[in-house]
Amino acid sequence: MSYFSIMSKPLISILTPFKNTSSYLYECINSIIAQTYKHWELLIIDDHSTDSSYTIVEDFAKSDHRIKLFKNSGDGIIDALALAFSKSTGTFITRMDSDDKMHPEKLQIMLNDLQSHGKGHIALGLVKYFSTNGIGDGYAKYESWLNNLTIRGTNYSEIYKECVIPSPCWMLHRDDLIACDGFDLNRYPEDYDLTFRLYKNNIKCIASNRLLHYWRDYSTRASRTHPNYAENHFLQLKLDYFLELDRDQSRPLTIWGAGHKGKTVAKLLKEKQVDFIWICDNPKKIGKHIYAIELFNFEHLNTLKQPQSIITVANSKEQKIITSYFEKIEMKSMVDYFFFC
Repeated sequence: MSYFSIMSKPLISILTPFKNTSSYLYECINSIIAQTYKHWELLIIDDHSTDSSYTIVEDFAKSDHRIKLFKNSGDGIIDALALAFSKSTGTFITRMDSDDKMHPEKLQIMLNDLQSHGKGHIALGLVKYFSTNGIGDGYAKYESWLNNLTIRGTNYSEIYKECVIPSPCWMLHRDDLIACDGFDLNRYPEDYDLTFRLYKNNIKCIASNRLLHYWRDYSTRASRTHPNYAENHFLQLKLDYFLELDRDQSRPLTIWGAGHKGKTVAKLLKEKQVDFIWICDNPKKIGKHIYAIELFNFEHLNTLKQPQSIITVANSKEQKIITSYFEKIEMKSMVDYFFFC
C-alpha cells in the first residue's frame, strides 16, 4: 500500500493496557499487525509489569513506528486507558486486550460500519472465547447471549443483566467517546460503566454477524481474580444507573427474589433510602423480615398500581415465566421490569 493511500484513510487508535501478559503478547500484537486495514496506531501501556512483557512490546515498537509504548503513570486499567487515549490521535477509537487476538479484517469491517452509519453509533462484532483448558458452561452461555444481542443490534435491551458490549470488541468515533466522558471516570468494572454511559448518551449499536474477536480465558485473567470485578461492584453499578436513567419516581418499586442478589440489591436500596416492596416465592421467607423489611408473596402485586420491578431471579425457567406474566398484563421490558441477572 502506498504512502498516499494510507494517509487518505482515517487513523484508528487502538488502546491496549498490559500487565504480565508475556505469554500472550506475541499473538496479540501480531494479530494487530496482520490487519488488512493498515492505517492504525497502537497506544500500548505497561501497567507495572514484573515479567518480560515490557521488553517484548519494546522490541515490536522498535520495528514498527505505529506501535507507541508508554508506562502507566497511575495504577490500574482505567489509568492506563486514560493515558492511552490522551496519547492517541485517531479519528476512530477501539480497545484491545493484550491477551486476545483480532480477526484479520476486524478494523476494516468496524470502520466500514461506522462510516456507513455516521456519528452516534458504535461498531460491534461477534466474539469467541478460547482456552487451552476448554471453555466452561458459564462463559459459553455468556458468549451465546452476547452474540445473539449483537446480531440484532439490541444490546441495550438486556443491559441490566450483564455487560452487553465486550470490552475489546467495539469502535467509536473519537467525538462520541469524548461525549460519553471517555475514561475520565474512575469506576469499575470499567467496561460495564462505559457501556452504561453509551446507553445514557443514546449511542446506537450497529448490528453485526461477523466474528471479529477471539477472547482468551485463563485462570489468572483480571476479570476472574481482581476484586474490582467482584459481583458487588456489578450490582452497585447496575442499581446506580437504573436509579439515574430508568427509575420512574411516580411509581412503586418492587424487588423480585430474596436470594443473594436480591438481598444485595435490597440492602443497597435501603442504604440509599429508596422505598421498595419486596416480593418472594419462598414460603419460608414470606412474611418474615430481612433488613427490617417484610417480604410479601406474589399476590401482593395486585395491590400495587403500575409498579416498576427489579428482577433478581437467576433461574432461566423462572425468568421465562416472569416474562410471560408481564407480557400478559402488557408491561414492557426496560420500562416496567428490569432483569438484574
